[in-house]
Amino acid sequence: MNRLFTPFTAGDLQLSNRMVMAPLTRGRTGPDRIPNDLMVEYYRQRATAGLIISEATIISEQAAGWINTPGLYNDEQVQGWKRVTDAVHAAGGKIIVQLWHMGRSSHPDFQPGGVLPVAPSAIALRGDGIHTPSGKKPYPTPRALETDEIPGIVADYAEATRQAEKAGFDGVEIHGANGYLIDQFLRDGTNHRTDGYGGSVENRARFLLEVTEAVVGAWQPGRVGVRLSPTGAFGDMSDSSPASIFSHAARELNRFGLSFLHIMEALPGHPMASPGPRVSPLLRQAFQGPLILNGGYDAALGDQAIADGEADLIAYGVPFLANPDLVKRFRIGAPLNAPDYASLYGGGAQGYTDYPTLNATR
Repeated sequence: MNRLFTPFTAGDLQLSNRMVMAPLTRGRTGPDRIPNDLMVEYYRQRATAGLIISEATIISEQAAGWINTPGLYNDEQVQGWKRVTDAVHAAGGKIIVQLWHMGRSSHPDFQPGGVLPVAPSAIALRGDGIHTPSGKKPYPTPRALETDEIPGIVADYAEATRQAEKAGFDGVEIHGANGYLIDQFLRDGTNHRTDGYGGSVENRARFLLEVTEAVVGAWQPGRVGVRLSPTGAFGDMSDSSPASIFSHAARELNRFGLSFLHIMEALPGHPMASPGPRVSPLLRQAFQGPLILNGGYDAALGDQAIADGEADLIAYGVPFLANPDLVKRFRIGAPLNAPDYASLYGGGAQGYTDYPTLNATR
């Protein structure tokens, strides 16, 4: 039997199978960032995943940088998410929320008062521009955070965690991947600080560890996971020695007793694969808790990764996006729906809640 279909316990999360729905930004809220009926249906459809990790969800107004993505910093957003979590639970699923601060991957058009976005250092993202509420614009050079501002952002993560519990989530995932604020602190391509948050691997990991400590304190360790992308280039990211900084971070995360560590490191041949050696095997050695791998796995590769001890769970992104019943399709070897790439990051029901499911039952 494929090991993907076996139950697993990750911290306080009792999962019916080892297939995790990866966090997928879909851009379906309005400008109020309140989860809506369409989102309720989207997540309900995918409740057969062992665990759903929600799309990245901003922890404060300052954290924003993407149109029509959800928030978790006011009562209306909490109530919107409560409808989502209730629907997932009624369908027998588990769902956690991914906590997001975009850091430099933002623009004054998103910021209260039109101020510059914040980052570890004043280094602009090199890219073809950012889609803002008033159109596509160049990325600005962000403002480097003052040392005494950092505790306030740490507190925002803790407050969002408390809101997540109110919203009925089963836990939270700290988004430390994909070129956003925590990742910007970790990597020396974006962190040129000379205070206690820059320079050495110990200093560059400090922000991640302070956020994790605060989030664990706001709920409980068995409800908290962390996502990292050690070799990912998305968001114009780089590091001179990813094995060093991410191995250190993984070892230090052991002290919290987390539910899991989630590594986005695409397999060779995947569009998001990076050149050079993979870091995830080192993180498997360094981190003592459950490990999730994500990036280019199918049913056979996921089963093999678990069998070989490379991971305990496997996360699937685009396959779950296009196949609400992915668990069933994998179980019976059915073909998969092709994703509608034009509708990935915005729109309505098309390419969101209208993917067909299997009619046959066996």
